[in-house]
Amino acid sequence: MADQQANNNVYDPSYANRTLILFATFAIFVMYVESMLTPSLPTIANEFGVTASQVSLILSVYMVSGVALNPIVGKLGDIHGKKKIFTYVLVIYAGAVTLSGFAPNFETLVATRTIQGIGLTMFPLAMSLVREEFPRELIPRAQGILSGMFGAGFAIGLPLGAYLSNYYGWRTTYHTALPFAILFAYLISTRVRESRYRRPEASIDIKGATLLGSSLAFIVLALSEGPSWGWYSTSVLGLLFVGLILFIPLLIFERNQKEPILDLKLLKTRNVLITNLVILVSGLGMFLAFQTIVYKLELPAPVGYNFSILQTGVSLAPIALIMMIISPLMGILISRTGVKPIALFGIVVGAIGFLIGSAETTVNQLYIGMIVFSLGLGSMMVSTINLLVLTVDPKEMGLATSMNTVFRTLGSSLGAPIAGSLISTFTSYTMLGEFDGKPIFFSTPSNIAFQYSFYIAALLFIVAGFIVLAADEVLGSQKRQIEIKADT
Repeated sequence: MADQQANNNVYDPSYANRTLILFATFAIFVMYVESMLTPSLPTIANEFGVTASQVSLILSVYMVSGVALNPIVGKLGDIHGKKKIFTYVLVIYAGAVTLSGFAPNFETLVATRTIQGIGLTMFPLAMSLVREEFPRELIPRAQGILSGMFGAGFAIGLPLGAYLSNYYGWRTTYHTALPFAILFAYLISTRVRESRYRRPEASIDIKGATLLGSSLAFIVLALSEGPSWGWYSTSVLGLLFVGLILFIPLLIFERNQKEPILDLKLLKTRNVLITNLVILVSGLGMFLAFQTIVYKLELPAPVGYNFSILQTGVSLAPIALIMMIISPLMGILISRTGVKPIALFGIVVGAIGFLIGSAETTVNQLYIGMIVFSLGLGSMMVSTINLLVLTVDPKEMGLATSMNTVFRTLGSSLGAPIAGSLISTFTSYTMLGEFDGKPIFFSTPSNIAFQYSFYIAALLFIVAGFIVLAADEVLGSQKRQIEIKADT
């Protein structure tokens, strides 16, 4: 209550709204940078001569890097100030974006994308800064607007990035991003106040971050190279074993740390644990389905629909537009209904959308599935972030949101290589003709690869729904009923 009163006393509507608009616009920019590459994945794979599972590395290494760096950067924000660290991170991110646009080979692109992963650490810092400027009752609306702008970034980035990639090459999309990165670095450093909550005594768990990043990197590499090296090869099994076994010393080490990156004490709070588990499994399903759709649209018939990069980007844009619209609306509705009903609604609708996608036989049916699961995804995302920020003490917000982003990127980093592995593993062969009396076959992913991807995504959302049922309500009529029962 004291924190709420203090927050209300310093509430400056004019500054708070300006800050929200600035970070919302920044969210559009970052989502543009990240989404513009998605429709070009098959083209990049062909240019560098890599498989669908291998090209997924440029998505997954970005996520893996973000997983390892998020808790470190979040803690640096708690110690030195969130705005200051945010500005430094943005400068590094701009440099990595520039290098990615000039990558001469696949290995260099993977390396620069790894550095670029530091960009994921900006989201929890931004959300924490916005959270501090609004009173409790207005936080859902602010978070809803911010979440909606992520959708707006996809809506802009997918068709615009696809257009640039289609006519000028995928590298051009990176070149156009640098001026905006410099502009935002200037605006945020000069127009945003420093965070009021500081913890100069906080410690940074570099060893824990290294263990977590290393374990995930081994697993992602195994999933990406499995179809090429062989799933039962010594290299793949060895990578998987090392990646999984590293979780044991990680958990043991984290239990003895004063301020671990995986705060097991904070995870004992029911809503914190539930939010992180939901965002992990749903993020895995979302990225798995998203990469599957890109390949489904661009592969030649009869497996795919032979779309160009531009057609794919335009086709994916409605997902982002729907999320942009639904997130702010659900942010308003949450204050009345509570968080859990909106979360469950989003999860159920998302799972239905994936199942529709699994049964598609025409591109229009695939569009219907995309529209349905984007409705669910937008509702689920805005509700889960509110469940977290309305549960955690503001003084722990930096750690809590950073850890939440760790779980989100953990799921996302696994989703892309799993999708790529399914596409590369389940193949069918078409006879093209004969040469010297021997048949010539053309290998393409089979329909079952895409069906399995959607089935897994739907199952993951269903699991997330059962997890949400165990959450404690933090807003709306359900919370008031719980409080009345507790008083009586």
